[in-house]
Amino acid sequence: MKKYNLFNEITIANKSQVIQAINKDEVFGINIKGEVVFAPFDIKEIFIFKDKITNKSKSVQDIFGKNYQVVEDGERLLIKAFSNWQALIAINTPNASYDDTTADGVGEFEDDDLEGIGWNATEFNISYRTLVEVLEEKCEGVILCIEQEEPYQFSGLGFLADDKEAYDVLLEYCQKHIKKLMSQDKDFAKENLDDAELEALEFFKID
Repeated sequence: MKKYNLFNEITIANKSQVIQAINKDEVFGINIKGEVVFAPFDIKEIFIFKDKITNKSKSVQDIFGKNYQVVEDGERLLIKAFSNWQALIAINTPNASYDDTTADGVGEFEDDDLEGIGWNATEFNISYRTLVEVLEEKCEGVILCIEQEEPYQFSGLGFLADDKEAYDVLLEYCQKHIKKLMSQDKDFAKENLDDAELEALEFFKID
């Protein structure tokens, strides 16, 4: 997965398209590619702006508001959106595959099949954090985030490109991890497993 770090990224949109959208009496969005989009929105859409403009007499900068930095460069609008992060969390969370914006970290997956893996994996001490790290290393998708080094700060939303690919990757990872754990730790030998662990074993199709 690739990071789209709002601390660093500048989204480039077409000025004429944005103005046309502003003048329409409907909600529109600008995604991380700089595309102006309208409903019905793609379920995987990632927004840096989404609103319905009622006061069309304002300047472009005033329409975006104080939490955006907007530079007009000919037909381009250069947009930095990191100061609007809290609002973007609310806008984008419904489309996200997982939420890593709180101090508690990732606690569930939006997709039911992935959540099945997350729930059962905990029986074998595989955390959601571990599963997310596997996804971010091996799968296609985008992490919309704010991340800075000093002082270190991270907050992000994960958007998987293909939930089926992600499921297959996590299933394979968990199967290998659990088989190794069962062979090396007597507490996880099959004869010592409790009912919840045996159900998880069945879920992962491990004999």
